[in-house]
Amino acid sequence: MDKPILKTSIKLLNHFGNIKSRSMFGGFGLFLGETMFALVVKDKLHLRANASNEREFKASNFSPYVYKKRGFPVVTKYYAIPDAWWDEPEKILSQSALALTAAQEDKKAQVEKKTKLPDRIKDLPNLRLANERMLKKVGITTVDELVDTGSLEAFRSLRDIQGDNLNLELLWALEGAITGQHWSVVSENRRKELLDHLGA
Repeated sequence: MDKPILKTSIKLLNHFGNIKSRSMFGGFGLFLGETMFALVVKDKLHLRANASNEREFKASNFSPYVYKKRGFPVVTKYYAIPDAWWDEPEKILSQSALALTAAQEDKKAQVEKKTKLPDRIKDLPNLRLANERMLKKVGITTVDELVDTGSLEAFRSLRDIQGDNLNLELLWALEGAITGQHWSVVSENRRKELLDHLGA
C-alpha cells in the first residue's frame, strides 16, 4: 500500500500549498491546484522530470515509472527518489520545486497546443487516417492523448509493434503534428534531442 508514504509526502509538499491526491497511473498523483507534479506509487515518491533535472536523475541511475495502458508500456516523466533523500527533506523540497515549475510550464504549453489543434488525429499536420489507425493500436485514440503522450513515447510504442525499421520521418511527423508544423521544419536541435532520448 502507498498510504503511509502518501501521507508523508503530502505533509512535506504542503510547503508549496494545499496538496491534493488523485488516483493516477496505478498510484496517487499529487496536485497543487490542477497541476500534477509528483506521483506516489509502489511505496515511493516520484518527481516529475524536466530539462534541468532529468539528466541528473538518469546519471544517478534513477528510472522513470512505467505503467501499462491497454497492454502497452507507457514511460512517464516521473522518477522515483532514493530512500536516502528522506533524511534530507530540504533536497526533496528543492527538487520538488523544479518538478512543480516544469509541470506548470508543460501544462500551460499543452493548453496552448490543444486550443490550436483539430479534433481528429488524421487532421493534424503530417498525419493521415493510416497514422490514426496505427496510433489507435497502441492505445492513442485522441489528439489529447497524443499530446499528453508526446512524439517520442508515441513513436516508441509504434516501434514496439512495427519493429526497428520504422522510418524516423514518422518521429518528425509526430513532433510536427503536436507542435503544429510540417515535419521538414522540425529544428535540427529538436531532432537531435529526440534521437538522444530515443537511444537512451
